[in-house]
Amino acid sequence: MSPLIIARLTVSDRAHQGVYPDKGGPELERVFSEEWNLPLQWHSLTVPDETATITSALRNWIDQKIPLILTTGGTGPTPRDVTPEATLAILEKQLPGLSEAQRMGSFSIAPTAILSRAVAGIAKKSLIINFPGNPKAISECLPPLIPAIRECLKHLSE
Repeated sequence: MSPLIIARLTVSDRAHQGVYPDKGGPELERVFSEEWNLPLQWHSLTVPDETATITSALRNWIDQKIPLILTTGGTGPTPRDVTPEATLAILEKQLPGLSEAQRMGSFSIAPTAILSRAVAGIAKKSLIINFPGNPKAISECLPPLIPAIRECLKHLSE
């Protein structure tokens, strides 16, 4: 069986500058790998919180026909958090249920989870999902989405 190719984009000014290590990206890979239980091939990149840079990275992976693109970081309410805007600029179809499930799943643990502006959707044959940058939040949000991700990827591959 050939591995599922996944691109992982970490959006963080400070991680990109080397001020601190990227913890969100490795946590996305760890949790997804544990939950998926099938071979995976990861592509990863860390970029600053700049709309054009984020959009460029996403478009590059879409053009490479990578079926699943996961982002971490840049989904909060601060002025530099622009991942949702960059993602929305390239989505052809939104899948709001994926982001709503993340927020509601985390709400009972951290009521501030509803401040997340994460989005999800489809561009060409790629499923793109924004995740928070906090590793703990990733470990709470991602596992419940796996069945829906499997189903969506199945439909996109038809």
